[in-house]
Amino acid sequence: MTQDSKGPVQAEIETRLSAALSPTHLAVSNDSAQHRGHAGDDGSGESHFSVVVESAAFEGKTRVERQRMVNRALGDLMDERVHAMQIKARAPGE
Repeated sequence: MTQDSKGPVQAEIETRLSAALSPTHLAVSNDSAQHRGHAGDDGSGESHFSVVVESAAFEGKTRVERQRMVNRALGDLMDERVHAMQIKARAPGE
């Protein structure tokens, strides 16, 4: 899967984070190819992701609270479709 083509899981991540957090910046990268054959690789090509999200919703929140907000927004995707996700969550201006 190339950077330009998005699979359904990546598209759903972007949709859910946009709806829940109204980000000023959102970048979702599919890192699954780097983990092919490793634990958690389900063969779908969409099991490992990196997310960079900037949102005013994160102002005054700790790093852990921000990651929990992202995980809550993703809901069942984290349990059923995504094995691993690296999260960088920041407030505007950070």
